[in-house]
Amino acid sequence: MLGTADAVLELGNVQTTAQTLGLTVTPLEIRRAKDIAPTFTVLKTQADALYVVADALTNANRTTIIALALGARLPTMFNEREFIQVGGLMSYGANNTERFRRAADYVDKVLRGTKPGDIPVEQPTKFDLTVNLTTAKALGLEIPPALLARADEVIE
Repeated sequence: MLGTADAVLELGNVQTTAQTLGLTVTPLEIRRAKDIAPTFTVLKTQADALYVVADALTNANRTTIIALALGARLPTMFNEREFIQVGGLMSYGANNTERFRRAADYVDKVLRGTKPGDIPVEQPTKFDLTVNLTTAKALGLEIPPALLARADEVIE
């Protein structure tokens, strides 16, 4: 779903990075849950891998997306580890626990009287790489040892 500002920004970052790596990105927009399965019909014949932009729709349908990706034998990357815990291949993204802790600090400051406009905007500083070896095996992929050594979490 590309209707949110976060999703548009994330897709732009993905396209920029892909271009520097010589990869082609073909965005497919999903606006409703019923659009997910038909999209995989297209992906099976046109994609070598899949990157899923996280938003409310993909979060709510992550199990379906992962099952369809496995059925299509598509290695799939996400930006949230929660997708990997339910069978996604790998994720790299901001550590949500740390982000929520920082948000709680902001709330605390505001409740203690700090004006929101006086609190500096922060960007995430902790990012996690998570790899699911069970999924890699199911896809017939061997994850390089150097990548596994850099991973914050490896699910077996």
